[in-house]
Amino acid sequence: MSRRSVIKGIAATLSAPALGLVNPAFAQTAGRPVLFTNASVFDGVGTKLIGGQNVLVEGKLIKALVPVGETVADAEVIDCGGRTLMPGMIDAHWHSILAGISRVVAMSADVPYVHLVAAQEAERTVLRGFTTVRDTGGPSFSLKRAIDEGRIAGPRIYPSGAMISQTSGHGDFRLRTDLPRSPQTNLSAAEEAGISAIADGEAEVLRRVREQLMLGASQIKIMGGGGVASVYDPIDTVQYSEAEMRAAVSAAADWGTYVCIHAYTSAAIQRALACGVKSIEHGQLADDEAARRMADSEAWWSIQPFLADEDANSYSSPEQRAQQKRIAEGTARAVELGRKYGVKMALGTDILFNPLGTASQGKQLAKFARWYGNAEVLRLLTSGNAELVALSGARDPYPAKLGYIGAGAYADILVIDGDPLGNISLIADPDRTLKLVMKDGRIHKNMLSV
Repeated sequence: MSRRSVIKGIAATLSAPALGLVNPAFAQTAGRPVLFTNASVFDGVGTKLIGGQNVLVEGKLIKALVPVGETVADAEVIDCGGRTLMPGMIDAHWHSILAGISRVVAMSADVPYVHLVAAQEAERTVLRGFTTVRDTGGPSFSLKRAIDEGRIAGPRIYPSGAMISQTSGHGDFRLRTDLPRSPQTNLSAAEEAGISAIADGEAEVLRRVREQLMLGASQIKIMGGGGVASVYDPIDTVQYSEAEMRAAVSAAADWGTYVCIHAYTSAAIQRALACGVKSIEHGQLADDEAARRMADSEAWWSIQPFLADEDANSYSSPEQRAQQKRIAEGTARAVELGRKYGVKMALGTDILFNPLGTASQGKQLAKFARWYGNAEVLRLLTSGNAELVALSGARDPYPAKLGYIGAGAYADILVIDGDPLGNISLIADPDRTLKLVMKDGRIHKNMLSV
């Protein structure tokens, strides 16, 4: 690692936490338990709202559901005004560092600037009701630390670190003029920033995976096929040999965690499953056999609402837009295949290099109600996605229960003006409908009295 990259990394780590010094909006209640009253509860698991229960929070955790009328000594009471109380939502495919900036900025701006923008976006993310994200690529370790230390507001981050990619793979952001690479070649800008790591051959894959684990990755992300955002790899390509994939899976398993993989096609999915990959990201071009094998392997299918509509990531070239359309046509088919074969499904957005699109996070996920009932969408966004992030096992940085309103769960609580089980679009307009956000027992937003 160059002296310059070390200095840049230190600067990024120090600059992001500084934001919290002037933002007291999410100060924790001083030592007293908090009792939420006068609310209907969606617990993240059931299909109906629960009445007759208050929710008691003590420290970072939910202490208990308390019957209405039962007195709790010395508790601060928050009257929800008859609204709905539910768990904080989880985005299963998010890029904390890369969502809120353009690709040009990501590849050209000073690293500290990129991290400062990411810190700003992290606060916006939690204020949209997403109290946890699984970060599927990017240097989010410093941001995660600053959030965990309470220096800035933001969601819990399950970090993958740099996306591991073969040469010419979906994480190879170099220009044609950067080739050929030699042992004396400097790292590319994306590699130096920690966005991606190019690795060819088993030994190099092992090294790069182990580096991310050393940095604190809770799971590993590898690129197994082509995509839309990258320039040089067509969607139909299959990336990484079985030997290379197995090396990544083995290194992750030695640390008690798993590998997730970017893959659209059946060929890429089936190779990944054969090598022990536990989470398929995207998969919109899967066929029946690939879906059946996902179910048989008890792997997760982490899918996104790629619909080529007004909320989609924006691409400049006709080739990219054509690929985007093809994937959009496969989204509905993929969801139907997942339901048909009983695959374990997770929902995420994958908003990428799209600073104007991050505000649509809840709106995009609400679109899954086209295929699932409202209660099922909310279950998938809470306790369902929580099951996926818990696959990180020994590397799970957050051991208490997520996505659930019940004793022992993290006190990640949303209070919504209305009933999202009846109207899922309420999660699409958080500025208007989301009246309170608590994460880790800290109140980030409280508009109940407004």
